[in-house]
Amino acid sequence: MKDILSFLFKISRFRFWIYTGGTYVVGYALGFTMLADFFQPAYYLYLFYFFIPANIFIYGVNDYWDEETDIINPKKDDKEHRLKKRERKKLLYIIYLVTGFSLLLLLFQNNQEKIIFAIFLLLSYFYSAKPLRFKEKPFLDFSSNYLYVMPGIFAYYLVAQSLPSLIIMLGAYFHISAMHIFSAIPDIKYDQEAGITTTPVFIGKNMSLYLCLIFWLILSLIVIYLTNFYPLSFLVFLYPLMPFILIIKKDLPIENVYWYLPYINTGLGGLLFTALVVYQLFFNV
Repeated sequence: MKDILSFLFKISRFRFWIYTGGTYVVGYALGFTMLADFFQPAYYLYLFYFFIPANIFIYGVNDYWDEETDIINPKKDDKEHRLKKRERKKLLYIIYLVTGFSLLLLLFQNNQEKIIFAIFLLLSYFYSAKPLRFKEKPFLDFSSNYLYVMPGIFAYYLVAQSLPSLIIMLGAYFHISAMHIFSAIPDIKYDQEAGITTTPVFIGKNMSLYLCLIFWLILSLIVIYLTNFYPLSFLVFLYPLMPFILIIKKDLPIENVYWYLPYINTGLGGLLFTALVVYQLFFNV
């Protein structure tokens, strides 16, 4: 049992749990209207799902289909788990189990929730898996990364029974697209060797950094506008600052910056969640 739990922990890439779980809680905070909403059993069921099973599914499928690139990628030696051949069958059973759990949840959702949840599952699977394998298709790779936004949209609908505003979903698109491009830049060399054409491989490192800068600047302007120029909202400029620094300091390895992203996302996401809850409970009356 200990070995299985350890394996699940490594496969799920705990550093990135916040990318689905955090999105979920922020989406819920955007849509709730009263404190009692946080005492609904469904909130905690999906909180657990999007923090752990969802990540096991996303990265389990990714590891299963990425054997060729993972062999030559050094980040699998220290930051992530390199799947061994003897582990492939075990991983496949785990993917089946999480898929079964996901399909079981679908049975208890209304039609709109089913659609949102199914989009999350399909994007999570076909980002890595054939025949679609979005990760090998420039521009579709970062667009399909909207899978990380779907938990937030699902949470918002779960509590509000409506969708977030278009401008919020658009801002989320620019953020998650920049996140994906930025994270794929360090893998350019290894993706090229494996014959995979991602957006950074297709347009190059410098253009990719400029695209991240533009996308994150658009996100920043949307966030500042939506918060009516609230001073703390200007912290969002931490995102475009990262590619800007790398554009200016060309000799600075992107790896030195990239691994700070989970901490920035966690810090700013936690701040946003707290601000939304406090505002709704004490000021939006």
